[in-house]
Amino acid sequence: MPEVGEVCEKVRSKNAGPFWLTIDIFCGSERAFARLSAGLSTKRVAEALGTDPKAIRRFDIKDLNVIKISLPRPVVQGHPGDRDMHGAAWASVVAELVVD
Repeated sequence: MPEVGEVCEKVRSKNAGPFWLTIDIFCGSERAFARLSAGLSTKRVAEALGTDPKAIRRFDIKDLNVIKISLPRPVVQGHPGDRDMHGAAWASVVAELVVD
């Protein structure tokens, strides 16, 4: 089974303020969007990112062929325990998830 990064065009993550992270999955086509929308569960994403599925906000935007996932940061941006101040490393975790 393929990984998210093999099906989509690009996965990007970034800060959405000091308390939230956003991960954008740019599918590139209707076919890729349909595959990822159906084959990538919010529960699986939450497990991979180490958060509660109920804390995730997911938006499947069909008109743009984009899946947007927002979640609370594990610590506030800039905290001494913040290991990714810009939120960029989270994309690689999602890109490596296997699609059903």
